Amino acid sequence: MAGGVHGADALAPLTAVVLDALRAGAVRRGGPLPGGGPEGVEERFGALEVLPRHGVGAETALRELVELVAEGAADPADPACAAHLHCPPLAVAAAADLAASALNPSMDSWDQAPAATTVERAVTAELARLVYPGTSGRDALITSGGTESNLLGLLLAREEARAAGGRTLRVVCGATAHHSVRRAAWLLGLPEPVAVECPGGRLDPEAVRGALAALPAGAAALVVATAGTTDEGLIDPLPALADAAAAHRARLHVDAAYGGPLLFSERLAPRLAGVERADSVTCDLHKLGWQPVAAGVLAVADARYLAPLRLTADYLNADDDTEAGLPDLLGRSLRTSRRPDALKIAATLRALGRDGMAALVERCVATAEELAARIDAHPGLRRRPGGTGISTVLFRPTAADRLPPEQGDALVAEVRRRLLQEGRAVLGRARAEDGERGGARLWLKATLLHPHTRAADFDGLLDLAAEPVTPVLPAPRTTARTDGGTV
Repeated sequence: MAGGVHGADALAPLTAVVLDALRAGAVRRGGPLPGGGPEGVEERFGALEVLPRHGVGAETALRELVELVAEGAADPADPACAAHLHCPPLAVAAAADLAASALNPSMDSWDQAPAATTVERAVTAELARLVYPGTSGRDALITSGGTESNLLGLLLAREEARAAGGRTLRVVCGATAHHSVRRAAWLLGLPEPVAVECPGGRLDPEAVRGALAALPAGAAALVVATAGTTDEGLIDPLPALADAAAAHRARLHVDAAYGGPLLFSERLAPRLAGVERADSVTCDLHKLGWQPVAAGVLAVADARYLAPLRLTADYLNADDDTEAGLPDLLGRSLRTSRRPDALKIAATLRALGRDGMAALVERCVATAEELAARIDAHPGLRRRPGGTGISTVLFRPTAADRLPPEQGDALVAEVRRRLLQEGRAVLGRARAEDGERGGARLWLKATLLHPHTRAADFDGLLDLAAEPVTPVLPAPRTTARTDGGTV
């Protein structure tokens, strides 16, 4: 067993095996991800039997599996692995996560997680203060990430609308809003969100005002703004959107899953001015917070907003236990069993402090700006016109611009897939307007979340992205005819 007085003794030799296997797998991989694509990874796994008739023992199983997974991993600690909002975790956070796994508290009742409950309360209080520094009655919940936080944001607004006379909630968001907003509306039985214009990638406050004015009479409304879009890292004009929501008595939810950690930095926090006017705010610390997944947060300006989450299950939070002073955890999540994710967050915040967290965020932002300048100076690449996002840079080979638009986009896609297949780089893809040539174009995307990289570390990656390839056009789509042929 991993717990108890002797749990650490049982873990020690196995931890050593895991660390050796992680190291060996990384050496064998030799880059940001394994070469050979999906087929190559499957081939490496080979005939390894997961459920043999007779077990091979803990050390052998760990050594084999961890080394295989490490060799076949996409490594966000490698500078050439920069496709997604997928961060390299801090060692202190990963170590705290090991402790959480060994202790295994379940955050659905106090008697399963006495100390973890206290840690979570302290963490959520600090994070709520970070988002709402001048607000009393604020609160925050630990979630599994932006998808759950956004679902909660819509759920709470829906329940408030119902309590105010059963009104239907209408969601107004930007065309660039995260897909989880639409999914949450679907899950909650709400009408399809009204998606409004995002000129230059940012939500247009005047378009929001028009959308709110056009809603059916008596409808309740929730405006969803974004502070850090997935494709470009752009921040919507939060003060103007808060004004628009207030003018129409609409609630405001800000999806700051990407941008929320800017609040650690006194220099960068002004970019999120207006976020404190939101009723609820999503923030992920497994993005610009360097936590192992998952480490999501939903902050609310008023703890009373969380009342719809209250639930009683006699075996977990009986009324008389709650009245006797045992903390009630069921109203702190949509989930029942959940890990003590606050422990790794607490260890990180205490280890680095606010200044330390700010320094890491600032480095990522500064490196993205430096990378943008290097792209501008590269003869084989062109950056999307305009400034960088939070720490996201869009660019494409200049060779793509010498082709018709469809072929140019196919070349960009082929560059990305070639680098993946060869295991040389992990770049993302994003379709965004080209302010220089007009129209939407496909771009390569670099999202910088590694605070210890320098812009020079990406020079090799830029050269790889500029190498010539032959575009592979999509196969023509065919439609069956009634006579059995195709067109």
